[in-house]
Amino acid sequence: MTNRLVTANLALSLDGHYHGAGGPQDFAPFMPFVATDVARDQMSRIWESATTALLGRNSAEGFLGFWSSVADDENADARDRGYAKWLVDVEKVVLSSTLTEAPGNHARIVNAPAAAVVADLKASGSGDILVNSAPTVIKSLLADDLIDRLYLTVVPVITGGGARLFETGLPATTWALTHHQAGPTGEQALTYDRIR
Repeated sequence: MTNRLVTANLALSLDGHYHGAGGPQDFAPFMPFVATDVARDQMSRIWESATTALLGRNSAEGFLGFWSSVADDENADARDRGYAKWLVDVEKVVLSSTLTEAPGNHARIVNAPAAAVVADLKASGSGDILVNSAPTVIKSLLADDLIDRLYLTVVPVITGGGARLFETGLPATTWALTHHQAGPTGEQALTYDRIR
């Protein structure tokens, strides 16, 4: 088995939600903070050593189309283009029981538990396995203690509702803060590595 790290990236509100009180499509509380230098620097960090993107159906359908257009946009921020080009070209594994056609180039659909897919990916290949903005997948892997690094961007808002990343019942784990960057509008980019 190769020593591939499983990394995960997500933006959270101060009260621990990854979307607003209006439901999964309510990203409005986060929008003022996703294009800051801190957020863009964090986006650059998450993919620099990743060779596989592990996505849920919603994240695959939600942003693969958007980011492929950014990859070709010469006016886009260089950090955005870097991530976009990586996402277009990288191996993408999409966890879904309903999709019948892979969304995008270098993508394949797998209908299996996240833990089993991660075990298969870790058994071959090299480089990190990045779960980017796929909260259902991240929660499943946290429950199985399979995440080695968490990239969190915490924004200075209280949404008052929405789904939470850290729910009661997760196994107790310990993490080391390995990176921290604060932005002028109060956003925080944090990197935590699992201590095993």
